[in-house]
Amino acid sequence: MARSPRLDTPLDRGVSTRPSTPSRDRFGRFTEWVARAMGTPAFLVILTLFCVLWLLWNSTAPAELRFDSVANGFTALTLMLSLQASYAAPLILLAQNRQDDRDRVQIEQDRQRSERNLADTEYLAREVVALRLALEERTAQTVTRDVLRQELKALLAEIEGLPQDEARERRP
Repeated sequence: MARSPRLDTPLDRGVSTRPSTPSRDRFGRFTEWVARAMGTPAFLVILTLFCVLWLLWNSTAPAELRFDSVANGFTALTLMLSLQASYAAPLILLAQNRQDDRDRVQIEQDRQRSERNLADTEYLAREVVALRLALEERTAQTVTRDVLRQELKALLAEIEGLPQDEARERRP
């Protein structure tokens, strides 16, 4: 371990420095966890049981063991629930903001994917049209069955008009 000549410079310990504050992502995941947990029936059941136990203890326990006075309207319980609510609201808002950011990114990706799909579809439509045109040109040049029959009849008539020896030589 190297000694630093001055007190205001850190010691070189060969360890990479990390920020001492937790990352925003870790805090964001924590806020989402809190928001998700507060929206469950289990949270509501646990909070209800906590309040019922608090009220029962401070109503039925011996006076020297009570810590929240019934006469004051359970002030400590009210303050604890207010504190919980004052932290819950901003944490839920932070989680919603993170979700909005993710939704925005997802919408942008969906838009880009839609544009690519539209471009691909238009390209394929142009290719299909080009193939149809090429096929139409090809079929216009190809011989139909009727044309082939007429040509064969004409050739047969021509062959029949020739002497028999020449007609046999020309037959396949």
